[in-house]
Amino acid sequence: MAHVVTENCIKCKYTDCVEVCPVDCFHAGPNMLVIDPDECIDCTLCVQECPVEAIFPEEELPPGQAHFPELNRQLAREWPVLAQKIPAPEDAEQWDGVPQKLPLLER
Repeated sequence: MAHVVTENCIKCKYTDCVEVCPVDCFHAGPNMLVIDPDECIDCTLCVQECPVEAIFPEEELPPGQAHFPELNRQLAREWPVLAQKIPAPEDAEQWDGVPQKLPLLER
């Protein structure tokens, strides 16, 4: 079982979660992070570090987020591993809680 980065990460892309991950399972795209489900050890450390509450256990996904496990799996194969914190986008706070951001995902 793995944790999943969901829609609220899009355009927020805080990387506080990356610092606490003991197995470097985060991958970074242009405006979102994803978790490689094959590397995640389900330690839960990242969940409380995410300032926008975008990380959930796969079995506890919020409504409308059911497609994110497969999206995380797919993009983790394409995007590079991120193992250290980087600055968040300057406008990250403005995007926290904005609904329906999936069309804004940059690949």
